[in-house]
Amino acid sequence: MASDSDAPITLYTFETPNGWKPSIVLEELNVRYNVKRLDISTNAQKEPWFLKINPNGRIPAIVDHQHGEFRVFESGAILLWLVQNYDPEHKLWPSDPKLQSEVMQWVMFQMAGVGPMQGQANHFALFTKEKVPYAIERYKNETKRLYMVLESQLDGQEYLVNNQYTIADITNFTWVLLHQLLDLDISDLPNLKAWLKRIAARPAVEKGLKVPQASKFMSDCLDALGKD
Repeated sequence: MASDSDAPITLYTFETPNGWKPSIVLEELNVRYNVKRLDISTNAQKEPWFLKINPNGRIPAIVDHQHGEFRVFESGAILLWLVQNYDPEHKLWPSDPKLQSEVMQWVMFQMAGVGPMQGQANHFALFTKEKVPYAIERYKNETKRLYMVLESQLDGQEYLVNNQYTIADITNFTWVLLHQLLDLDISDLPNLKAWLKRIAARPAVEKGLKVPQASKFMSDCLDALGKD
């Protein structure tokens, strides 16, 4: 993660669930990368220079210097690009096309379901001045329902697809790990809880969660997970 002028990847990110996905993958694959922290609390991601990298003005995004300064935005697209170009040993990406499809189905499950629902739950429960009980309950309940889908998928296996650790696990993990922020009880989801602990214990995950810098709320969530 240290500054490296020859690193193939520059990662533009912030300490959020979506921001941690590519840093974890880069650490797992041992790919050298530079980090540019964009403080989203000051709307740094909306500055004109960054909109040339991501027209939507969101983090994360990468520039791949090894592939003609190729720019990739949207966390799922970034993960797919990284495993397709930097994972020749198939550590996080199976070689079988059908399994690749299964992995992407669970990546999309997070991006279309867990992320939006839990994100809205966070917004209404933690960040709005006016509390709207219906909205809070609606999004928390849907988030828990999606957790139950993951619980079922993990029945009898340690990881989501073919019992192999992949980007499907990483993309869901960074969101589910923050369930404590919403006081979501997962004591009735033993497979999910064991999966969280299993992934959190990986050295590359520990490193990736500290990019671009360590955050207190993440440390608190990890501490709470360890005490369960």
